Amino acid sequence: MTRPVDEPDARRPGKKRGSSREAGPGPARGPGRRPGPTETREKILAEARDLFAEKGYDGTSLRAIARAAGVDPALVHHFFGSKEGVFIEAMRFPVDPATLLPRVLSFPRERFGELMVRTFLDVWGDDERRAPVLAMLRSAMTNERAAALLREFVTSALFGRAGKATDTPQLQIQAAAGQLIGLMILRYVVRVEPIASASEDELVELVAPTIQRYFVS
Repeated sequence: MTRPVDEPDARRPGKKRGSSREAGPGPARGPGRRPGPTETREKILAEARDLFAEKGYDGTSLRAIARAAGVDPALVHHFFGSKEGVFIEAMRFPVDPATLLPRVLSFPRERFGELMVRTFLDVWGDDERRAPVLAMLRSAMTNERAAALLREFVTSALFGRAGKATDTPQLQIQAAAGQLIGLMILRYVVRVEPIASASEDELVELVAPTIQRYFVS
């Protein structure tokens, strides 16, 4: 005898048509592929970097970072532990000391000042690489942790290794760093004219001789 099509299957007890729906809705899925943990983490860091650059460390909250990234604050805490943890991860140095030092050593000693100025212009001239530096500068004004990270950037990521390679005293290294950072702030942050619109070659010609003197005197 043929079983009616709407009769429950006696060979599969407890399994009824539409039982999956009766058990409750599954997780909602939007169109397209969901972002994975790595993508979410990088999104949080990108938004945090922008907020730190705009508002500084003290003016940026964990909740604001989460809101900008479109995630729950608990997820930010899960990934980084605290706002300081986010800050440390977000402030990736825009230059890699491991790749910079060989470049420094390959340059003729008499053109060292030119290399330093061009390197700074290259880093600061790129919007994406400038953001972490701006974040460190603004945050360092009010937060000691941020100030320590900025000191590490100046003394280790760029000038420290260059100074060791050329046997330059620490005082002269810091003086060179101060001059170049001041120049970049005038050009890219305050946008003072005519420095803001001067060509790279013009600035190199103007500043490189002074930086050269710090490293060879």
